[in-house]
Amino acid sequence: MFSRLYGVLLPFFVSFLLAYVLDPIVGFIQTKCRVRNRALAVFVTLLLAVGIVVGAVSALRRPVTEQVNSAWTGFQAYIATIDINDYVSAETQEKLLKWQTEWDWQAALANPELTNSIKELLPKIGNWITGGLSWLSELMVVFIGFMYLIFLMIDFPNIRAKYSHFVPRQIRPQVVTIMEDIDRNMNAYFRGQAMVATCVGILFALGFTITGMPMGIAMGLIIGLLNMVPYMQALGIPPCIVLCILQSAQTGQPAWLTLLMMAIVFIVVQSIQDLILTPKIMGNVTGLSPAAILLSLSIWGALFGVIGMIIALPLTTLIISYYDRYVANRGVRSRAHQGHYQGRLRKEPGSK
Repeated sequence: MFSRLYGVLLPFFVSFLLAYVLDPIVGFIQTKCRVRNRALAVFVTLLLAVGIVVGAVSALRRPVTEQVNSAWTGFQAYIATIDINDYVSAETQEKLLKWQTEWDWQAALANPELTNSIKELLPKIGNWITGGLSWLSELMVVFIGFMYLIFLMIDFPNIRAKYSHFVPRQIRPQVVTIMEDIDRNMNAYFRGQAMVATCVGILFALGFTITGMPMGIAMGLIIGLLNMVPYMQALGIPPCIVLCILQSAQTGQPAWLTLLMMAIVFIVVQSIQDLILTPKIMGNVTGLSPAAILLSLSIWGALFGVIGMIIALPLTTLIISYYDRYVANRGVRSRAHQGHYQGRLRKEPGSK
């Protein structure tokens, strides 16, 4: 059932996650800016978020466009300088030319195996074309997700206040405690990881710009965005290698030198991240070893895709803490929480 409903649940889950992240901003606007109307505060928050994104894109558009155009011009110049004789011998070129002139195309097209292969390929091409036209449905999914986001942001205080009413009273203390811990873990993790990713993106952009890598600013910001998921910045290494080779062709520097400078940037930024940024910003939010982090990313990513990788670390930390609480300690702390929660219930109006 989950696999059948995945396409429907994904926009709702993404919208809920965004509403959860933006809810503190809405609360700040309501309390500090004295915008009492919740819907108006949501509108101001969305307008502020869109303005920040548009402002960042506008500020970076010119340097990124210049770097992209420069990289494309250098790539075209590099292709124009390639001499086929440096890669293919004259004897091989002569054999290829002879094979091309002597090839019997009619006999090849009459081959039953080729005909059957073409027949099998044509429906796939039709499916590819149909998939390319599915952007309308994808646009509709984005619109539905945006509507989800607005409604969830408006109703978030009610969701926080009333979710426990749908839980049986016998297990309500444990569920409330779990939800409070999830809220605390997720808030701490996302705030810390966003700050780390921002700092890492700026450091990579500065490092690539100093070394003269084409598209250095854009590549640095992309790696910073990938850093929202731990160790995902490794996906930026292959395109950086290609850009270093292009830089070597443009400037005439040895390829090993440009690759060495790229490696130095990665090593320096990763060292700053591991030794300074992560300990200072993240603190002991996760407390997981690198092997446990990779295992949790693999398991949650296999279960829920990219979203699973985003929430993998806080959920893994929560599972480990509750194993310590309910299994290793046999519920000693849970009884204390239960007594605290029951005391809160007695103070609530209408509680028995």
